[in-house]
Amino acid sequence: MKNKKNEYGELGILSRKIRLSVLDMIHRTKSPHIGSSLSAVDILVALYFEIMNIDPKGQCGKNKDRFILSKGHACAALYAVMAERGIIDADTINGFARNGGALEQHPNKHHCEGIEVSTGSLGHGLSIGAGMALSGKVDRKAYKVYVLLSDGEMNEGSVWEAVMFAAHQGLDNLIALVDANKIQAMGCTKDIIGLDPISEKWRSFGWHVQDIDGHDFREIINAFKNIMPGKPNAIILNTSKGKGVSFMENNVLWHYRSPDEVEYRDARKELAK
Repeated sequence: MKNKKNEYGELGILSRKIRLSVLDMIHRTKSPHIGSSLSAVDILVALYFEIMNIDPKGQCGKNKDRFILSKGHACAALYAVMAERGIIDADTINGFARNGGALEQHPNKHHCEGIEVSTGSLGHGLSIGAGMALSGKVDRKAYKVYVLLSDGEMNEGSVWEAVMFAAHQGLDNLIALVDANKIQAMGCTKDIIGLDPISEKWRSFGWHVQDIDGHDFREIINAFKNIMPGKPNAIILNTSKGKGVSFMENNVLWHYRSPDEVEYRDARKELAK
């Protein structure tokens, strides 16, 4: 039996590698949203390497699981995970945020294999995911739909329309993942529009809800194993914006900034430990 503490040690190593890739991509192109990307890495690693029924070569057909990055500004993390999983290659990832490249600063399904939905305008992903899930129910397909939202995104009324719709339809093949890093574009979520108690809000709309540490692989994977049949599921993942780089963590500045040469070197040294 594996030591529980080290049970998912390989995923931790993989997350560190992917955070380095995110750092490299964003520094190379002077792009924003490194904080938002780093908070989501562990969630994406768990999904793509442990949970979702996918095949890098696209052989799963109509029963493959669907993933929607509703917080599309965190796409650097998704691209890095897709590259490590073999869905896209090194040449593709090197085209991130460059003229002629396939990877834009928000996901575009028309330019990149493995992107289900073009996202960027916040508040749309869960509605689209609910439609996909309902279609799966009607067509008697086995796939699940996973939608990753930010907590700041829940300021959007369209999110709550989708929450009500999914509960009414009993979409237990829909899993909403809330990256609750507690910081949005203009400051802390509690100061913009208070969301607490997040879990109780989702639960009151008829969802099964779990509230966990979004950087603990054991908790993340156990939450997926404890999905409840008969109703849609929400997992509130408590994370740190900028996770993995101490001077970026929980700092709204890194919603916008790209690291300069000194910051890049220091961040790389910290992630490479």
